[in-house]
Amino acid sequence: MKFKNKIIIISIIAFTLTAIGVYADMKLENYSFINALYMVVITMSTVGFGEIEPLSDTGRLFTIFLIITSIGIFGYIISLFTEFIATGKFFKELKNKRMQKELNALKGHTIVCGYGHNGKQTVKKLLANNVKVVVIENNEKLVESMQDKNFLCVKGDATNDKYLEKAGIQYASYLIAALPSDADNLYIVLSARQYNPKLTIISRASMDNSEKKLRVAGANNIIMPDRLGGDHMASLVVLPDIIEFVDKLTSDGNCQTNLKEIEVNSLPKRYLNKTILDLDLRRITGCSVIGFKTPKNEYQINPEADTKLIENSKLIILGRKEQIEKLQEIF
Repeated sequence: MKFKNKIIIISIIAFTLTAIGVYADMKLENYSFINALYMVVITMSTVGFGEIEPLSDTGRLFTIFLIITSIGIFGYIISLFTEFIATGKFFKELKNKRMQKELNALKGHTIVCGYGHNGKQTVKKLLANNVKVVVIENNEKLVESMQDKNFLCVKGDATNDKYLEKAGIQYASYLIAALPSDADNLYIVLSARQYNPKLTIISRASMDNSEKKLRVAGANNIIMPDRLGGDHMASLVVLPDIIEFVDKLTSDGNCQTNLKEIEVNSLPKRYLNKTILDLDLRRITGCSVIGFKTPKNEYQINPEADTKLIENSKLIILGRKEQIEKLQEIF
């Protein structure tokens, strides 16, 4: 039984005993309500004040019963609080309340459902890029390991809407469904899309026939780890040097070459509707624009210098670590 439930039950017992004591004193000793309540309180609290009026033998026997019962109740309450603090539940409860307060304040964060192999890699990558992440995980040990690392997490089944709400699904920007079951991921995608129509949803899938269903349910992107792994291994045979080079184009800051995605809307307003040439990134930062994404989600590889920086478009930038840092400082 939970600590909170135990406290509620023992409080009800204590209240009931107080009510019985007041009623008994009023009937047995003809006390007024205030006098009866006063006698019961000083008796149950074992303060030891004198009697208001001499008690009858029956009244004394009932008072003895009241004292013994009260000592038992208060002793049990003290043992409950001692156990609550000694077992670490007290501090765990404080940590959970503090974490929930942080969750309630989040906006534009990413929710990761499942902290298995794929979920761990996802969270690691996101945190390396300073992305606000909330993980929903049902495994007690995994949740404890995340709490030890001060990760924001919610313990529960991600297919249950209650836990999606707890993770702030209404205010999130991204959701990643990384559970091993395609059916569970499908359910999460359906629920998430209903809660937040503007949410970008990325889902893991194991079976080929799940891809279409997940897209219909509302997923923006479908990732199939097995297929990606097979393609990657085959590519290492066919184009080993190119694949190795592409693998190094990471954005986790651990290598010298990085890719960066920039929203045109986040640039200074003076660059809106100007051209890539007007940005002059190569001269100012040393970075190169290697890709351009239009508002219609069309990609242009190695775009022309006269490509216009229209609203809601994005730039894909390539550069060394220090060049990317300089880019972020300036723009």
